Amino acid sequence: MSEFSKSLTVSASGLRAQATRLRHVSENISNADTPGYRRKLIPFDSVRPFGEDLQLVQAGKVRLDRKEPQKVFDPQHPLADSSGHYEGSNVSLLIEIADAREAQRSYEANLKMFDQVRQMSSSLMDLLRK
Repeated sequence: MSEFSKSLTVSASGLRAQATRLRHVSENISNADTPGYRRKLIPFDSVRPFGEDLQLVQAGKVRLDRKEPQKVFDPQHPLADSSGHYEGSNVSLLIEIADAREAQRSYEANLKMFDQVRQMSSSLMDLLRK
């Protein structure tokens, strides 16, 4: 495998991992007001393809955040107990927005790397044609 191909493979794995992370962050944001919803966390795993001398990144198994959900006081809510509380979600919009920005920036960095390698490869082909 050429160095260009390896570079494209590494950046593509980063793009896939960050896209998965963004998908889970958006699910967390959309379910922030869903009673009993637990925030989804996505770890990244390092993967070494068999027989290759490069390391890729991939999204691991989804885990649920163990942080306790907030107790919401609303005696009129159908899920409220005898004290008038029900279990809300454990999603913090501030954290989710920060995670979304971080994932977006990482995605953009991988995309930039992918584009740079593609441009270098194209330039090399132009040089070889002359």
